[in-house]
Amino acid sequence: MGTDEVLAGVGPRLRRIRKEKEVTLAALSEATGISVSTLSRLESGRRRPSLELLLPIAQAHQVPLDELVGAPRVGDPRVRPVKPIERDGRTLIPLTRQPGGLQAYKIIEPKRRLDPAPQTHEGYEWLYVLAGRLRLVLGEHDVVLTSGEAAEFDTRVPHWFGSTGEGPVEFLSLFGPQGERMHVRARPKSAAGG
Repeated sequence: MGTDEVLAGVGPRLRRIRKEKEVTLAALSEATGISVSTLSRLESGRRRPSLELLLPIAQAHQVPLDELVGAPRVGDPRVRPVKPIERDGRTLIPLTRQPGGLQAYKIIEPKRRLDPAPQTHEGYEWLYVLAGRLRLVLGEHDVVLTSGEAAEFDTRVPHWFGSTGEGPVEFLSLFGPQGERMHVRARPKSAAGG
């Protein structure tokens, strides 16, 4: 939709909103400081809307400016399913699609016992266990996270995470672009995770 079409729809929208709120032109004029004749010309399309005119009207009606100009509605917010990434027996399901920003993955780690092989990279990471038990080796700490538990850490600290070997584990992982390169694109030196 072009600018002229958008602007042509402003007048009727202004009139509809004013009528729905049961406000007269005189009352709106008093509330906004805009003359009755200017408001009337805006509603009839004989006056081109401007930000200086629309802002006080939006404030008087207590509606977002977008509503006055008929801004397009935000699209469907769902992340469409994508093909899971298989990496060394681990399944990564992308939950975000914004390149260069924070990344989120659901990770499914099968039941297996691996020797930790801690790695480091730039960034920060958050883990949240959905089901199962997740072993996290972080610096000199060696902890097990269970369903509903979370961890956050600077990824410059040597770290590794994976199944405890007692069963599969499902968890969420959030990290920045550096972590995406490390976890998804780079081949680890061993079958270890993290």
